[in-house]
Amino acid sequence: MSRAVGYSEYGGPEVLGIVEVPEPHAGAGTVRVAVRAAGVNPFDSKVRRGGYLPNHSLPSLQGAEFAGVIDEIGDDVEEWEIGDDVLGWIGRGAQAEYVVVSASHLAAKPPSLDWDRAGGIGLVGNTAMRATASLGITADDTVLVSGAAGGVGLLSAQLARKTGATVIGTASERHHELLGRLGIVPVAYGPGLIDRLRVLAPSGITAALDSRGGETIEAALALGAAAGRINSTFDGAADRYGVNSVGGGGKTAAELAELARLLDQGELVLPIRAHYPLAEASAAYADLDSGHGLGKIVLTVP
Repeated sequence: MSRAVGYSEYGGPEVLGIVEVPEPHAGAGTVRVAVRAAGVNPFDSKVRRGGYLPNHSLPSLQGAEFAGVIDEIGDDVEEWEIGDDVLGWIGRGAQAEYVVVSASHLAAKPPSLDWDRAGGIGLVGNTAMRATASLGITADDTVLVSGAAGGVGLLSAQLARKTGATVIGTASERHHELLGRLGIVPVAYGPGLIDRLRVLAPSGITAALDSRGGETIEAALALGAAAGRINSTFDGAADRYGVNSVGGGGKTAAELAELARLLDQGELVLPIRAHYPLAEASAAYADLDSGHGLGKIVLTVP
């Protein structure tokens, strides 16, 4: 038997616990990975609360991204070897001692990339890449990014900045120094946002990347951004405002490898907000749900 994070009823972090599952083994076209780190994501919480995925059933394991060491290889797998360090994704069950995954859902971990960031980049990186690419941002744009100190927001802001665009990011004042060092113009969210943005962007906003809904979208529209150049991953924003809703999906090993490369080379920054041992998954998600803090939370496996 082996250990995994699971739940048998829908609810908040309190329903999470460690469950004993049969130890998985690699079959044809798959490898087994001994997990070293697994990302903690809002997506996991949405699924766990119930009603988010139509075909989801209980009991369930949790987690969709991981990094670790290949320790078993199934038939017909030629591109990987036992002992390879990898990062990858799976439908659910990544928060576990072992995952068995298609060989095509893995990328090599650069030797100098730490386990925490390798295990936490996949989902937020995929969402940020797809959302940013959907707007065709160029150096001529002034882009507003909401939640620019969060997992998706911080990466979205950096990817938009790589195009040469002027990027303004909303965040708590305690995170403004980091954003400034990354070339992102920080601005406090809350009442008066539109007035503050008028000072920072006198020619207006041309595009926006949103994960919060409401305030950011309304500010971007008020300052000249067309609805078609606003992308929001906030539930219901597309219907309410007529904006785009490109989020996570369409993951590829090539994309994951590029995210790992960008992190390893310092072209993207992903701070690790906290890491918790596997047995403290409930505390990790309580931390996530608080909405406070900078960067990514991960679970670690000894």
